[in-house]
Amino acid sequence: MGEYNIAPRILPLKMLIVDIDGVLSDGKIIYGTGELELKNFCVKDGLGLYFLTRSGMLQLAIITGKEGEIVKKRGEELGASEIYTGYPEKMTAYDKILERYGLCDDEVAFIGDDIIDIPVMQRVGFAVAPKDAVLRTKKVAHYVTRSPAGRGAVREVAELIFAIKRADFHGIELSNVKLG
Repeated sequence: MGEYNIAPRILPLKMLIVDIDGVLSDGKIIYGTGELELKNFCVKDGLGLYFLTRSGMLQLAIITGKEGEIVKKRGEELGASEIYTGYPEKMTAYDKILERYGLCDDEVAFIGDDIIDIPVMQRVGFAVAPKDAVLRTKKVAHYVTRSPAGRGAVREVAELIFAIKRADFHGIELSNVKLG
Protein backbone atom coordinates (compact mmCIF):
# COMPACT_ATOMS: atom_id res chain seq x y z
CA MET A 1 0.00 0.00 0.00
CA GLY A 2 1.48 3.33 -1.03
CA GLU A 3 0.45 6.92 -0.55
CA TYR A 4 -1.96 8.03 -3.24
CA ASN A 5 -5.27 9.81 -3.69
CA ILE A 6 -7.99 7.53 -2.33
CA ALA A 7 -10.87 9.92 -3.10
CA PRO A 8 -11.69 8.19 -6.42
CA ARG A 9 -12.16 4.95 -4.48
CA ILE A 10 -14.37 6.53 -1.80
CA LEU A 11 -16.66 8.78 -3.85
CA PRO A 12 -18.62 5.95 -5.57
CA LEU A 13 -19.23 4.00 -2.33
CA LYS A 14 -22.77 2.95 -1.42
CA MET A 15 -22.08 0.09 1.00
CA LEU A 16 -19.58 -0.55 3.78
CA ILE A 17 -19.04 -4.16 4.82
CA VAL A 18 -17.15 -4.94 8.01
CA ASP A 19 -15.85 -8.03 9.73
CA ILE A 20 -16.38 -8.33 13.49
CA ASP A 21 -13.43 -10.05 15.17
CA GLY A 22 -10.31 -8.00 14.59
CA VAL A 23 -12.20 -5.08 13.03
CA LEU A 24 -15.18 -3.99 15.15
CA SER A 25 -13.72 -5.80 18.14
CA ASP A 26 -10.13 -6.03 19.27
CA GLY A 27 -10.09 -9.67 18.21
CA LYS A 28 -10.27 -11.05 21.72
CA ILE A 29 -13.06 -13.40 22.74
CA ILE A 30 -13.83 -14.11 26.38
CA TYR A 31 -15.58 -17.39 27.08
CA GLY A 32 -17.64 -17.93 30.20
CA THR A 33 -19.49 -20.97 31.41
CA GLY A 34 -21.99 -22.55 29.06
CA GLU A 35 -22.56 -20.60 25.88
CA LEU A 36 -21.41 -17.24 27.27
CA GLU A 37 -19.17 -15.37 24.82
CA LEU A 38 -18.10 -11.77 25.30
CA LYS A 39 -16.61 -9.34 22.79
CA ASN A 40 -15.24 -5.86 23.35
CA PHE A 41 -16.66 -3.12 21.08
CA CYS A 42 -15.54 0.50 20.81
CA VAL A 43 -18.25 3.14 21.26
CA LYS A 44 -16.40 5.50 18.90
CA ASP A 45 -16.47 2.91 16.13
CA GLY A 46 -20.16 2.28 16.69
CA LEU A 47 -21.03 5.95 16.61
CA GLY A 48 -19.07 6.41 13.38
CA LEU A 49 -21.06 3.62 11.73
CA TYR A 50 -24.28 5.02 13.15
CA PHE A 51 -23.48 8.40 11.57
CA LEU A 52 -22.80 6.80 8.19
CA THR A 53 -26.03 4.81 8.16
CA ARG A 54 -28.23 7.57 9.61
CA SER A 55 -26.88 10.13 7.13
CA GLY A 56 -28.02 7.89 4.29
CA MET A 57 -24.50 8.10 2.87
CA LEU A 58 -23.80 4.37 3.04
CA GLN A 59 -25.53 1.16 3.96
CA LEU A 60 -23.78 -1.15 6.39
CA ALA A 61 -23.38 -4.92 6.20
CA ILE A 62 -21.54 -7.37 8.42
CA ILE A 63 -19.87 -10.59 7.28
CA THR A 64 -18.15 -12.64 9.93
CA GLY A 65 -16.79 -16.15 10.12
CA LYS A 66 -18.21 -16.86 13.57
CA GLU A 67 -21.79 -17.57 14.54
CA GLY A 68 -23.28 -15.79 17.51
CA GLU A 69 -26.14 -13.75 18.84
CA ILE A 70 -23.79 -11.02 20.04
CA VAL A 71 -22.86 -10.23 16.42
CA LYS A 72 -26.51 -10.03 15.39
CA LYS A 73 -27.32 -7.78 18.32
CA ARG A 74 -24.42 -5.43 17.62
CA GLY A 75 -25.27 -5.33 13.92
CA GLU A 76 -28.87 -4.39 14.65
CA GLU A 77 -27.75 -1.65 17.05
CA LEU A 78 -25.53 -0.20 14.33
CA GLY A 79 -28.27 -0.24 11.70
CA ALA A 80 -26.73 -2.95 9.51
CA SER A 81 -28.88 -3.79 6.49
CA GLU A 82 -27.37 -7.27 6.24
CA ILE A 83 -25.75 -9.49 8.88
CA TYR A 84 -24.07 -12.70 7.74
CA THR A 85 -22.68 -14.87 10.54
CA GLY A 86 -20.91 -18.20 10.12
CA TYR A 87 -19.30 -17.28 6.78
CA PRO A 88 -15.56 -18.01 7.05
CA GLU A 89 -15.59 -18.13 3.22
CA LYS A 90 -16.89 -14.58 2.89
CA MET A 91 -17.18 -14.39 -0.89
CA THR A 92 -20.54 -16.19 -0.87
CA ALA A 93 -22.08 -13.60 1.45
CA TYR A 94 -20.40 -10.78 -0.47
CA ASP A 95 -21.92 -11.93 -3.77
CA LYS A 96 -25.35 -12.18 -2.13
CA ILE A 97 -25.07 -8.57 -0.96
CA LEU A 98 -24.06 -7.35 -4.42
CA GLU A 99 -26.98 -9.14 -6.02
CA ARG A 100 -29.55 -8.08 -3.44
CA TYR A 101 -28.63 -4.38 -3.60
CA GLY A 102 -27.68 -4.20 -7.28
CA LEU A 103 -24.15 -3.07 -6.47
CA CYS A 104 -20.90 -3.43 -8.36
CA ASP A 105 -17.53 -3.99 -6.70
CA ASP A 106 -16.50 -0.32 -7.02
CA GLU A 107 -19.48 0.74 -4.89
CA VAL A 108 -18.39 -1.35 -1.89
CA ALA A 109 -15.83 -0.82 0.86
CA PHE A 110 -14.70 -3.68 3.06
CA ILE A 111 -12.73 -3.63 6.30
CA GLY A 112 -10.93 -6.89 7.05
CA ASP A 113 -8.03 -8.01 9.19
CA ASP A 114 -6.98 -11.54 8.28
CA ILE A 115 -6.24 -13.78 5.31
CA ILE A 116 -9.84 -15.03 5.05
CA ASP A 117 -10.80 -11.44 4.18
CA ILE A 118 -8.35 -11.08 1.29
CA PRO A 119 -10.57 -12.49 -1.52
CA VAL A 120 -13.26 -9.89 -0.80
CA MET A 121 -10.69 -7.14 -0.29
CA GLN A 122 -9.23 -7.88 -3.73
CA ARG A 123 -12.62 -7.27 -5.36
CA VAL A 124 -14.02 -4.21 -3.59
CA GLY A 125 -13.52 -0.61 -4.63
CA PHE A 126 -12.04 0.38 -1.28
CA ALA A 127 -10.30 -2.22 0.90
CA VAL A 128 -9.25 -1.25 4.42
CA ALA A 129 -7.18 -3.04 7.05
CA PRO A 130 -6.80 -1.99 10.69
CA LYS A 131 -3.33 -1.05 11.92
CA ASP A 132 -2.94 -4.41 13.67
CA ALA A 133 -4.19 -6.60 10.80
CA VAL A 134 -1.95 -9.38 9.54
CA LEU A 135 0.71 -8.25 7.07
CA ARG A 136 -0.74 -10.08 4.05
CA THR A 137 -4.05 -8.30 4.57
CA LYS A 138 -2.40 -4.90 4.90
CA LYS A 139 -0.55 -5.50 1.63
CA VAL A 140 -3.82 -5.78 -0.35
CA ALA A 141 -5.53 -2.87 1.42
CA HIS A 142 -5.97 0.49 -0.26
CA TYR A 143 -5.83 2.08 3.20
CA VAL A 144 -4.41 0.95 6.54
CA THR A 145 -5.79 2.75 9.58
CA ARG A 146 -3.64 4.51 12.14
CA SER A 147 -5.85 3.10 14.90
CA PRO A 148 -5.98 -0.56 15.87
CA ALA A 149 -9.04 -2.79 15.60
CA GLY A 150 -11.68 -2.27 18.25
CA ARG A 151 -10.05 1.00 19.28
CA GLY A 152 -11.08 3.56 16.69
CA ALA A 153 -10.10 1.99 13.35
CA VAL A 154 -13.68 1.91 12.07
CA ARG A 155 -14.37 5.44 13.29
CA GLU A 156 -11.27 6.59 11.41
CA VAL A 157 -12.69 5.09 8.21
CA ALA A 158 -16.12 6.65 8.84
CA GLU A 159 -14.58 10.09 9.29
CA LEU A 160 -12.43 9.62 6.19
CA ILE A 161 -15.52 8.76 4.14
CA PHE A 162 -17.41 11.76 5.52
CA ALA A 163 -14.47 14.08 4.78
CA ILE A 164 -14.02 12.90 1.20
CA LYS A 165 -17.74 12.91 0.44
CA ARG A 166 -17.83 16.46 1.87
CA ALA A 167 -20.33 15.75 4.59
CA ASP A 168 -20.31 16.13 8.34
CA PHE A 169 -22.00 14.70 11.39
CA HIS A 170 -24.09 17.81 12.08
CA GLY A 171 -27.84 17.42 11.77
CA ILE A 172 -27.91 13.66 12.30
CA GLU A 173 -30.59 12.68 14.79
CA LEU A 174 -28.99 11.24 17.91
CA SER A 175 -32.03 10.48 20.05
CA ASN A 176 -31.98 6.75 19.27
CA VAL A 177 -28.22 6.17 19.48
CA LYS A 178 -27.18 3.01 21.33
CA LEU A 179 -23.61 3.65 22.38
CA GLY A 180 -22.88 0.37 24.14
